Parts: sequence; structure tokens; C-alpha cells
Amino acid sequence: MKARQKRRPAVSGPDASMLKSQNARALLALREMLLRGDFRPGERLSELPLAARLGVSRTPVRLALERLAIEGMLDPAAGGGFSVRTYALLEIWDAIELRSVLEGTAARLAAERLNHPRELDVLRTYKDQIAALPQQPPKTAEFQFEFLVRYSDLNDKFHAALVDLARSTMLQWTLSRLQSVPFSTPSATIIPEGLSTYLDLALEQHEAIVEAIERHDVARAEAVAREHARLGRKNLEIALQKAMPGASLVKIA
Repeated sequence: MKARQKRRPAVSGPDASMLKSQNARALLALREMLLRGDFRPGERLSELPLAARLGVSRTPVRLALERLAIEGMLDPAAGGGFSVRTYALLEIWDAIELRSVLEGTAARLAAERLNHPRELDVLRTYKDQIAALPQQPPKTAEFQFEFLVRYSDLNDKFHAALVDLARSTMLQWTLSRLQSVPFSTPSATIIPEGLSTYLDLALEQHEAIVEAIERHDVARAEAVAREHARLGRKNLEIALQKAMPGASLVKIA
């Protein structure tokens, strides 16, 4: 009889928090490097060099590469691994527009199907945590990086909670398909230079979405959620106009 294998204990406590932090840092750092144009279109990315460059283990890098492939920023490479891809600008515009329609629908369904105001507590929690982030322009690269890690995480959770409130598995499935197009997801937000202005608008829209859902104002909830999702297009337009690094990965024609 084979000896029973011991189950590896689940990671918890400070170690789990550290692992989660490393995963988030690796994901954000690699996404930023792609947007910054650190890699050539078609360049193959290897885990070991990236892990050494980022100062993390291979696991966070591997998870980050897989996530970025799902988002559409990388292509599977022949023989394994991933390579940097380019994107048609029209595809990105369409994906952002479709996400705005779907998230608007999510907000409308949430307003229609809300049973009790306490169901909005999770949205309010993420909204308040985002509002508590420092809203002054970061003075150092390290501060900016820490801010983006936290903002990206909370913003993703807010949008996911909004979709959950719609109680529509079909809507969730359809939105997940859009992750194959870069620059179109909440987590792919490009923070413009006017950080305070951007945050003020995003927070104002978050508040308006929550209030509209609570009042069962389906038209208002849908309209604000659609406008909020279109912030991604405004951010990308800023990146292209300023010829920011990473814009070279977008095929204009």
C-alpha cells in the first residue's frame, strides 16, 4: 500500500499576504513595462530573467505572464512561454465601448435586482478604501508604484462586485471574454498626469453608481456606469497623443 502523501498546509497569515503582494507587484510591474515599451513587439519573455529583474521568485512572474496573456497583452509563443503582441486601435476602441455597455447593463440589473441596501456594503467598502488613498500627485517612483498596486486592486474589486450584484452569469462570462483585448479592462487603467482630477472623477462616478443602485434608478445607474467605463478610452487617447512609451504597440492604421 502506498504511503499517504501529506497534504501541504495552505499558506496563511503574513506569508499569504506577502505572496499576494508579490503577485500583485509582479503583475503591475510587467504590465507597466509592456506599456512603457520595454519590450519589442514579438519579443519572447522568459520567467528567469524577468524574476531576476523584478527581484521576485518565478511563481509571481509566471502568474503575471498568464494573467497578461488572458488580458491580451501577450501571445502564446511556439514551444511554450509568451511573446509581446501588438494591437489594432479599432479593436481596443470597440472593446472599451463594449465594456461600457456591459458594465452599464450590470449596473441596471443591479438596480433592478437589489433586495436590500446592505447588499451594497461591499461596493461602499471598496469605494471608501479608494477614496482614502493619497490623492496628491506621487512625488517618487516608489510612491507611485505603491499607489498603483493598491488602486488597481481596489478598482478591480469594485468593478467585480458591481457585476456580481447583477446576478447574471451570462453577463460575467461575456465580460470575461473582453479580457483578451488590452487597455480595455479596469485593471489596465493608465493613470494620466492629472492624477487628482482623474481620481476625483472616478470617485464621483463610483458614488453616483452606488446611489443610483440603492434608489433603484435603473436609467441613472446604467448611464453613469457606461460613462465610467469610458475613462479607459480617455486614458488611452492621452497616451497616444503624448506618444507615451508603449503606444508603439498600438497599430493606428
